[in-house]
Amino acid sequence: MTDNELKFSVAPMMDWTDRHCRVFHRLLSRRARLYTEMLTTGAVIHGDRQRLLGFDATEHPVALQLGGSNPADLAASAVIGEDFGYDEINLNVGCPSDRVKDGRFGACLMAEPHLVAECIGAMKRAVSIPVTVKCRIGIDDQDPEVALDTLAHAVLVAGADALVVHARKAWLNGLSPKENRDIPPLDYDRVYRLKASLPGVPIAINGGIGTIAAAKQHLAYVDGAMLGRAAYQEPWRLLSVDPELFGEAAPHGSMHEAIEALMPYIARELAAGTRLHSITRHLVGAFQAVPGARAFRRYLAEVCTKPGAGVESLRQALALVDEAAVAPIAA
Repeated sequence: MTDNELKFSVAPMMDWTDRHCRVFHRLLSRRARLYTEMLTTGAVIHGDRQRLLGFDATEHPVALQLGGSNPADLAASAVIGEDFGYDEINLNVGCPSDRVKDGRFGACLMAEPHLVAECIGAMKRAVSIPVTVKCRIGIDDQDPEVALDTLAHAVLVAGADALVVHARKAWLNGLSPKENRDIPPLDYDRVYRLKASLPGVPIAINGGIGTIAAAKQHLAYVDGAMLGRAAYQEPWRLLSVDPELFGEAAPHGSMHEAIEALMPYIARELAAGTRLHSITRHLVGAFQAVPGARAFRRYLAEVCTKPGAGVESLRQALALVDEAAVAPIAA
């Protein structure tokens, strides 16, 4: 992967970064790299692949994140992902949920770097697209200086094309998944040191990055920045990604324009049986400090959730917002 491909991305987030969310985010940035929610190898191999893996062509570049620890299953899932047209396969070595731990994948794999390397090697042999790893700086009582270096070197020897590092430990004993997103202290310097020790390896940083300006600051030390909750809860920030980080115009000049551009996609999805709320739930944070933003959110919650709600319902919600009445919000 090139540094530019890794420069900015929206994190894979369970229940959030589904295909509808990604189509919306793509209308805000041509350049952001988008990720699926994590899919287990069991789901990919045995589940409804079209429902789980299908995506709109406009989403590119888009990566498939996998959860698993069986090299053969991961290789098979990677091939399926490549055949579907994904641009990258990413292995989850960072999710701290109990379900993930019980399945022997996610953050608990930080304790098994050699197994992770086997998984990466199997996927690399199976596909021609980039294979990457998203990890933590360590888990529980691990020393992050040792744990992160050990994992990084193991997967790089196996052929990993890039690393995305969430700059927090994951405490698998004692903290809930929600607490693991906030309570363990951030240690950005640890990720910077990893990059300094591996100057030729593409490395992105994740965790607690709330603005595009903050992402830009991290890019002085690493190759890429990944936004998670801020990108989802405040999607208006993504309109400044292309201008601020790539020196290019945003796909649309305002959130109004972006949502208008989403209407044909919504119409197609509604015709295929999708409920409007499945798409508009991702638009709740579209406007901030804009006259009518609260009314917009209320309309989405009260009207766009009703059975039979259609494109006109969203147009009516959008008409409540006077985006032109305020200056652009800082990224």
